[in-house]
Amino acid sequence: MSMSTVTENKVSWINIEHPSKEDIDHLRRYYPFHPLDLEDCLSSIERPKVDEYDEYLFLVMHFPIYDPDEQISRITEVDVFIGSGYLITLHDGELKPLTRLFGECQVDERARARHVSRGAGQLLYGILDRTVDYVMRILTQVGSRIDLVEGQVFTQNMRHIVEEISIIRRDVIALRRIIKPQIGVVSNLEKKDRPFIREGMEVYFGDIVDGYSRAWDELEDHREVIESLSATSDSITSYRINETMRTLTVISLVLLPLSLLAGIYGMNVRLPFDDHPYAFYGLAALMVVMIVG
Repeated sequence: MSMSTVTENKVSWINIEHPSKEDIDHLRRYYPFHPLDLEDCLSSIERPKVDEYDEYLFLVMHFPIYDPDEQISRITEVDVFIGSGYLITLHDGELKPLTRLFGECQVDERARARHVSRGAGQLLYGILDRTVDYVMRILTQVGSRIDLVEGQVFTQNMRHIVEEISIIRRDVIALRRIIKPQIGVVSNLEKKDRPFIREGMEVYFGDIVDGYSRAWDELEDHREVIESLSATSDSITSYRINETMRTLTVISLVLLPLSLLAGIYGMNVRLPFDDHPYAFYGLAALMVVMIVG
């Protein structure tokens, strides 16, 4: 079993990384959880939601994990059971704010007193607060990449700029798909009072809602900027293509009469002045006059 527990002041935080069937059987044996909720904990990706029961809440939440190899934010899922005196988290161990907070509570008595001893609701707030900060750091990195592209958009290496814009746009789309559903989940925690969550927590969960709303607004700003940069790069590319086409058109117009003249005098027939000793020089002079004209 990959289950670890931290207990302080009769409040327990049970953390399960890479939940297995044995872990789920343990929860089924000792907690009043619905079988469908336990099945959801073993599925790869579930839709973000809040299932409410008389004795507990079951939350499915998604958070972004940046993949530097693919240069895109992937989804990591965290399943949460919260009831009277306990909080259970099930995840794949990739969400750093969650794993770091649990590690701090394991080794630091002050961290346990600050996060665990105040109740399951306060502990859930502490986890969500750290994840909001983590999401904002990811968005700050996206903003820095956009600023870098914005400073290079008028350079000659347009192929690199277009590739960067496409990669950032894909990452912004992925982040939008991850972050937007979480606002509804956290709003549900803010709007309702539960007997197993300490009173007054709506203010704390409201702070989390504000954090996700700020993240969404910043993400919308990033989307608008990257769309504008994409339109600008398209305009620059079109302008450079038009400039190249104009140059090629001028060259074609210059060469066309020369090719016609050379083609005529290249025919194997009798032509005027073809026996004249200065015919070549005269033809060359005529071509120069045509070019100047």
